[in-house]
Amino acid sequence: MKIGLTYDLRSEYLSMGYSEEETAEFDRESTIEAIESSLQYLGYRTERIGHLRQLIARIHAGDRWDMVFNICEGMYGIGREAQVPALLEAYRIPAVFSSPLVMALTLHKAMTKRVIRDAGINTPDFFVVEQLSDTGLIRLPYPLFAKPLGEGTGKGIDAMSVCNDIRELENTCRRLLTAFNQPVLVETFLGGREFTTGIVGSGNDARAIGTMEIILKQEADEAVYSYTSKEECETLVNYVPAPEKEREECEQLALQAYRVLGCEDAGRVDIRYDSAGKAGFIEINPLPGLHPQHSDLPMLAAMNGIGFNELMKMIMDSAITKTAMPGSKQKPQP
Repeated sequence: MKIGLTYDLRSEYLSMGYSEEETAEFDRESTIEAIESSLQYLGYRTERIGHLRQLIARIHAGDRWDMVFNICEGMYGIGREAQVPALLEAYRIPAVFSSPLVMALTLHKAMTKRVIRDAGINTPDFFVVEQLSDTGLIRLPYPLFAKPLGEGTGKGIDAMSVCNDIRELENTCRRLLTAFNQPVLVETFLGGREFTTGIVGSGNDARAIGTMEIILKQEADEAVYSYTSKEECETLVNYVPAPEKEREECEQLALQAYRVLGCEDAGRVDIRYDSAGKAGFIEINPLPGLHPQHSDLPMLAAMNGIGFNELMKMIMDSAITKTAMPGSKQKPQP
């Protein structure tokens, strides 16, 4: 079985003049090497494709694959994570991970929270700031937390993300609106402990494989899991297995959210507790990082005795199973 690999290589974009922060969600060469090596270990033939434009050129040239292992984050637009899955869907080339709908929906953090809230899953109250004057319409109690509507890897999150009054909120929103040219999600700040839960599988077959707590070290200047904390996680963050009570609570919430949103093959759900000890959905990542040592999903899997090759096998088994299901639109063209 021939598996194509699509990805955004960080070094390639840096060489084109993009900044460290602009490329924060893209992958290192070592990640691509690890994924390719694991797939080959599992018995698959692999072929590197690259980013969206390279995929377009390859398809136009007539190249095809039995399945594509896609980790492209994309560069522009709220649908950037859906671009590769949508292109593959148009050519009926099966792909690993979630559908274009899920990829576009979950990048829009407010739309995601609306679906989550409608399903009765606890999530902080929120407001979307489209322009600076919108801050005067917010009727949520402080402190509030502000972040870009459609970014990942902690981009735009720092010590100023926690706002204690209208002046701080206006300053943070002004900065984010200018820097990221997109709306700002403002939500009730949950000041309790932070966890992330990993899930593999699709639909009723989805299951949690572990939960870990994210604890900032004293060396961290910020009291939030920020862009800086994620970039320098080796020195600023402790990752520890969740205690049994919190693990059970987080995994129940995470599985419910994962299934409601229709995620497939694997993903990761971020959860934070409020001051009263109640868990709340923060966001979901249906395109989880896969660096064996530095990404959250492989780390929490390892904490639960699941090695990288085993994790990759779980993901591929799920992808192959969904492709073989009756009525699947991912079946290759004859």
